[in-house]
Amino acid sequence: MQWLELPSFVIGCLFRKGVLNVHMGMRTVIGLPFFQVHHGFYSAYYNTTLRPGVLNAVKEAMDSYGKINIIVTGHSMGGAMAGFCGLDLSLALGKQNVQVMTFGQPRIGNAAFASYYSQVVPNTIRVTNGHDIVPHLPPYYHYFRQKTYHHFPREVWLYNIGLGSLIYTVEKVCDNSGEDPKCSRSVAGNSISDHLTYYGVEMRCETSGTCKIIMDPRISAFVRKDLDGNLVLSRDLSAPNLKLITELDDLGSAL
Repeated sequence: MQWLELPSFVIGCLFRKGVLNVHMGMRTVIGLPFFQVHHGFYSAYYNTTLRPGVLNAVKEAMDSYGKINIIVTGHSMGGAMAGFCGLDLSLALGKQNVQVMTFGQPRIGNAAFASYYSQVVPNTIRVTNGHDIVPHLPPYYHYFRQKTYHHFPREVWLYNIGLGSLIYTVEKVCDNSGEDPKCSRSVAGNSISDHLTYYGVEMRCETSGTCKIIMDPRISAFVRKDLDGNLVLSRDLSAPNLKLITELDDLGSAL
């Protein structure tokens, strides 16, 4: 097994606030009258201490290591923050140096904004999982494509296929529209559990007031810590990406 470590500066935005508690209205971006973005998500990045904190951290990293690649990542509301952060950094540093990868991200702007975003931050992957409810919010109405919220590309949709006890997890690369009707939009967005687990990693806290990475024991076999305490994940690409549904024990957990 080979471990892959990325020579990049990674910005993680794993926020714990519920997306449904954020104001759902749109606001127009100053100087860009056709662009409308989610008021709550926009303000949470641009009108708080988050933005100067990120910019200062990136500046310090670049002062220490020179011109480096930057990966911005986040889950749920953190994915929305990662989108605005990636756009901000791409405009400041150049799109060739910034990559964005989000998980279970809600929509953050209209079609005009999504089109602009995809040009400025082309190295973006937006991962969705099964029937995860959050990527379906705020709602998208295909009859009013220019007036409604619209995802930016490119989506990678995770879904399971199989028969009986054998399930195969598929990673489908979607089209460049941001709203591929054959990906997550093809199913009902009605699952909280699909939102809380991505690639076997549980995006939640064990207890109130704590925040740590909780993962499936089958995934933890592919994890190690480096000297700085960072988690490095990898897997043997020759191994089949299959999982068996096992019988539940008396405690209700998978054997």
